[in-house]
Amino acid sequence: MKKILIIRFSSIGDIVLTTPVIRCAKKQLNGTEIHFVTKEVFKSVLIHNPHIDKLHTFKEDVSELYDQLKAENYDVVIDLHKNLRSLRLKQKLKVKSYSFNKLNIQKFLAVKFKQTNKLPNIHIVDRYFETIAPLGVANDGKGLDFFIHENEKVDVATLLPANSQKEFVALVVGGSYYTKKIPINKLAEICNTVKLPVVVLGGKEDKLIADELQQRFPEIINTCGQYSINQSASIIQQAEWVITSDTGMMHIASSYYKKIISVWGNTIPEFGMAPYLPHNENKILEVKGLYCRPCSKLGYKRCPKKHFRCMNDIDFSAIKDLK
Repeated sequence: MKKILIIRFSSIGDIVLTTPVIRCAKKQLNGTEIHFVTKEVFKSVLIHNPHIDKLHTFKEDVSELYDQLKAENYDVVIDLHKNLRSLRLKQKLKVKSYSFNKLNIQKFLAVKFKQTNKLPNIHIVDRYFETIAPLGVANDGKGLDFFIHENEKVDVATLLPANSQKEFVALVVGGSYYTKKIPINKLAEICNTVKLPVVVLGGKEDKLIADELQQRFPEIINTCGQYSINQSASIIQQAEWVITSDTGMMHIASSYYKKIISVWGNTIPEFGMAPYLPHNENKILEVKGLYCRPCSKLGYKRCPKKHFRCMNDIDFSAIKDLK
């Protein structure tokens, strides 16, 4: 083979989870060009990845790239997204393709009937590798990758109080769905419990909640809306601990083998998206056995039951001794 196209359109975490496949394909398929197609908004996640020979991005729909990708004359397409858009792209390219198993039936049974025992005990990274296995690509066991440029690195020491210790906790307050986010009362509980300095991470859309948190705890360092994805990744890279819900930043933290407290609301680790190759001090915080959980494989804008117990009932006592 001369050229392979890997498809994963979104989102941050899912794209980061493809990086072992990218690396292993590049290193094990000698001389093969590795191309990747994703949304423009997620370009920064892969732009510095040395294992990608060409990164293709689109703004609204992948159809923008049909002619460009057709002209590349790929030998094989590896579809790690598997939706209608990726199907249309594969039909347009008319080359041999392999698609990963999304476990839609098993996830439906888990969400609808709480039959989580139907979910296989296999991480999504390993399912990605099952997809590319016919090409002779195997997992090298070296985990996830996340590459940032030198000019994207943030010197966290300049953010911390002059008399503070170097170690700090990165607290991720954002998330793609409300029911995945740690609510303000629990964020306050975290800030009140953790003894190390806290650096809060999030996008512009998270600034209001972070500002409210800072009003209660003036000593925290609020960076919401100030940094890009890659700059936030730089902060995570320097953290002693990362406290985060089921977010892309959780997977970025895994790529740096950070100690992670992962907080699970309406989604569950059994979906195969827990921190990959976790640090031995990692902790998963969740409310097991809750009758309405999981309520979705993704998330909602509000709790369907209006009590949000999957987050509100979580016990954060395990974080009091972080050091």
